[in-house]
This record gives sequence, structure tokens and C-alpha cells, in this order.
Amino acid sequence: MAEATPAGSGGAPRPSAPAADGFLRIRGGVGGLSFQFEELLAGAGALDALVGQLGSLEAETDAVRRALFPYQDDSYTSGSNAIIAVGEGARALGRVRDGLERLCRDVRASHREYEFTEARNSLLLRIGRFGPGYGPLWGLFGLPALTVRDVVEDEASLASGRLAILLGVPAGLARGMGTPGGSPGVRDAVHALGSAPGLGFLRPRPVRIAGAETRIEDVDASPAGLLFRAGTVGGRSGDIEVLRFDAGSRPAWVVILPGTQLDGLPAGRNPFDTLGIAEGLGYGSAETTPAIRQALREAGAEAGEPLAAVGYSQGGIHAMNLSQDKAFLAEYDLKFVLTAGSPVGGISPGPGISSLHLEHEQDWVPGADGLANPDTRDRVTVTLTNALDIPPLADFGLGPGHRLGNYTAGAEAIAASKDPSLQSSTAALAAVVGGGGAATVTRFALRRDPMPAQQGDRRVEAGRGGPDRKPDGKPDRAPDGKTGRRPAGHRVRKAEI
Repeated sequence: MAEATPAGSGGAPRPSAPAADGFLRIRGGVGGLSFQFEELLAGAGALDALVGQLGSLEAETDAVRRALFPYQDDSYTSGSNAIIAVGEGARALGRVRDGLERLCRDVRASHREYEFTEARNSLLLRIGRFGPGYGPLWGLFGLPALTVRDVVEDEASLASGRLAILLGVPAGLARGMGTPGGSPGVRDAVHALGSAPGLGFLRPRPVRIAGAETRIEDVDASPAGLLFRAGTVGGRSGDIEVLRFDAGSRPAWVVILPGTQLDGLPAGRNPFDTLGIAEGLGYGSAETTPAIRQALREAGAEAGEPLAAVGYSQGGIHAMNLSQDKAFLAEYDLKFVLTAGSPVGGISPGPGISSLHLEHEQDWVPGADGLANPDTRDRVTVTLTNALDIPPLADFGLGPGHRLGNYTAGAEAIAASKDPSLQSSTAALAAVVGGGGAATVTRFALRRDPMPAQQGDRRVEAGRGGPDRKPDGKPDRAPDGKTGRRPAGHRVRKAEI
């Protein structure tokens, strides 16, 4: 959170909203506060190292001065002058060292004050949101009105704690489960529900490749172009796309994942139905991630080749889960993740993976996990603030803020922005996919295994299982002894959906 009154101006610092770029409100990246804090600490560390070097030089200079003492009698005047000159040099080094030590202390003190101010501002914002009696505080600080996304995030962050109280959990533990920024209660709650009697259908089931088709076409590799493809892929149930670009010295890959597809019961076979949300939030995409790995292999991707992942809504959850899956990262060099309208605040990508997240202030979906996206150097969150048209009730869907068209328009504005965080983020994506152009596009049809007869006896934990594995690690075989995988290129029929 920035300060409306800069330090040294004589006024009291007041929290203010991040600076906007048109209808884009930007947080994180190289222009974010967290990165600036990191730079302060890095600067203090560099000063510490320099102070240490100057201290060593000062000690060596004093040793030279002492070594000159026995030669002073050989030529008293010149010997004395040499000793005095070396001594003055040592004292000058000492003065510089003392000055750098004071500067280093000041930098660290500045970092502590900024951290304290940020913590205080966050507390005031939370009080303003959660306490109806504190409503005037919001206007007092000149902050914008609460949005749909903010309200949903705050309520979701407390939901697990409230549920725990109803279930008789001790009050202290219940409060911890619902503390903003604490335990990711929504994710824990989804996982716990899957273990409850009668809710076994919430647990993940293996996802397999049911068919594939390949073609060559020109691809717009900009953020807007890739998000548009996510909407196109979402027009066919259970499909994903794998794009291959050959412009560089080695192939680069992009995985396109669609949003939630409301075309059947949660216990159905489409891996991107509402059950896919539970798998992504509660189980880390335990079965979808292995299916994506297999799709990359069948498309021709080799270990260590660079990759970007793009997902809209639910697809963004699965895309971000790739960034923390150790088995996936051990095989592919995931460089960049782009999401739109996705609740991914509780997912921490591996080191060196950049991500760009688009959210609309009137879209409740990104706040559904109850956690804001962290503000780091490699992670940029853009909140869209443009006004929306209210669609007819029949076309309302998940709300006007969640429409993919809003996010593609926002992505176009991001590409034109001069903000340093956005320029750095889009450059990281371009470093993987280049400028687009001719690409090999392979569309895979994914299908989830049907529910077994005794689903309640199975337990699927995150990170286990896979396209050809049951949760116990043994091959998942059909009654005839063959694996359940369909051959590559098999075209799915409607009866298989």
C-alpha cells in the first residue's frame, strides 16, 4: 500500500490505493512495494559488505604505518612524514567506514518503518471492511468503495472459521482458521469435505487423454491473444490446447486451459466441470496435472524445454498448480503463468517463475479462495476497474465481471502500458513465446474416469495418482488386464463424454 503523504513532507503518512494506469490497478512486480523493500534490504547488505572491506583496508593501512616505525631513524623527516601520511589515510578510511555504517543503519531503519506502516495500513483496511461500525474509516483515508471481489475474498477468508465454530471446534483454533492471511481455510475446507461421508465424488479421479487433433496455424502470442484462445478451447467440453513455437533455437510450448464448463453433474467425466474446481483448490490438481504432462509428451515436448501456461477461471487454478508441482517442474521448464478471473492467492509458484494475474473489481471469482495474490517481484496482479454493462438475466452467468471479453480487453491495455511491472511481465512472456506466428496446435480431449462402484472407499491425496495410476501407485487396469488409456489420435465420441 502506497503512502499519500511522502516521508519528510511534515504530514502524517496515510494509506492510499496503488496508482492506476488507466483502468488498470497494478500491484506487485518490479514496481511493487515488496520488491522495493527487497531492494532496500539488498542495498543494506551491499553496504555491510563494503563496510567490511573498508574495515579490512583500515586495518592493513594501520599495519603499514606500524611497519614504518623502525625506519623512522634512517631519515627522521621523511620517515615521520610517511608515517603521518599513512596514518591520515587510515583515519580517512575510518571516517568513510563510519559514514557508511550510519547510512546502513538508516536504510534498515527505513525498511522497518515501511514494514510497520504497511502492516498498520493493512490492519486499518481490514477493520474498515469487517467492522460495520468502522465504515467511515474507508472514506477517511480516501480509499475507493469496496468491490464485489473484495467482499467475497473477505467473507471467504472467514468462512472456514465460522464453520468450525458451528461444528464445535475450540474458539482459538476456529479464529486461526478464519484469519485473513493465515491458513488457506477454503482450500483446507474443500479437502476436508472430500473425506466426509456421502461427498466422495469431490475427490479427484484419474484424467486421461481421449483423443487429439493437430494442425498448423498462425497464433497471436500476446496476453490478449492467448486468453482469447482459452475461451475458444472452452467451447468444447474437456479440451485443452498445446501450442508449439519453433522460432528460437529450441521449441517453446504453451498450454491453454479453459474455464469451468457447466455441462453436466459434478460427478461427470468432463475434468473442467464444477468438480474440477474442487480438485484444483483442494487437491492441487492432483489428476489434471499428470494429464497435462502426458499431453505435452504426446505433442512432442521434451524435458527441459521452456513452457508457459495460460488459464481462464478454473483453468487458471490448474495453470498455477503446475507452477508448484515438483514432478512437473522437474520435467519442464515452466517460465510464465497467465491467469484471468482465477482464485490463485494461495498457490505459491516455484522460484524463477513469473506470473501475471488479471482480476476485475466486480468479479467475485478471483476472491473465492479468500486470499489476495502475494506482492512479489515475479508476480503481478492487475485489477480492472472499467465500468460494466449488466447483461440480461438469462446471460448473467457468473456475473458481468467474469466475462472473458473483459479480460481480453484488459490484456490489450496491459500490452500498451508503460508501467515497469507490466513491461517486465509481458517481456517475460515474450521471452518464452516470442512474437507468435506459425505454431503447431494440438487439441487434446481430456476425460475423467467414471465413479467406481465403491467411491467412498477410495482416498486420493494431492500429488499422487496419474493418467495410468490409481492413488496407491499401482496401474489402473481395465477388466481385460489392459490399461485404461486410449491410443493417441483416438477421436472421442459423444457416448464417451
